[in-house]
Amino acid sequence: MNPPTPKNTICLWYDKDALAAARFYAATFPDSRVTAVHHAPSDYPSGKAGDVLTVEFTVCGVACLGLNGGPAFKHSEAFSFQIATDTQEETDRYWNAIVGNGGSESACGWCRDRWGLCWQITPRVLTQALAAGGPAAKRAFEAMMEMGKIDIARIEAALRA
Repeated sequence: MNPPTPKNTICLWYDKDALAAARFYAATFPDSRVTAVHHAPSDYPSGKAGDVLTVEFTVCGVACLGLNGGPAFKHSEAFSFQIATDTQEETDRYWNAIVGNGGSESACGWCRDRWGLCWQITPRVLTQALAAGGPAAKRAFEAMMEMGKIDIARIEAALRA
């Protein structure tokens, strides 16, 4: 028996690789899995009957639907998954999985996977420092602004300065 469909699901548009993306996310992040694959009942503008049309999956427990809609729309930084990390090892593991699998690095903890989806790999120490405000938050923010992948030791050093 399938669990009920969530009230709110994030729909992500892919050219044709929604299943590959969902499998990658399921293999990379905890509490992530592919839950269903649906095939097109007939031909459609970007595919044929029988092609994978949608993929239901979760990323860190968040319900998602991957739609193989064709090349008309691309992902942008206007949407990203923010993944909270507790250690440098965890930060490195997620960052390296995304970037090392055909993705690309960006700034301030942001990277992009090979399907164009943006990710923020964000250590909790950084989030907590920024939320606390004050001079320490300013130092942590300024340190972050010089980074690609976040270096927890450098954030902690900025907090102590």
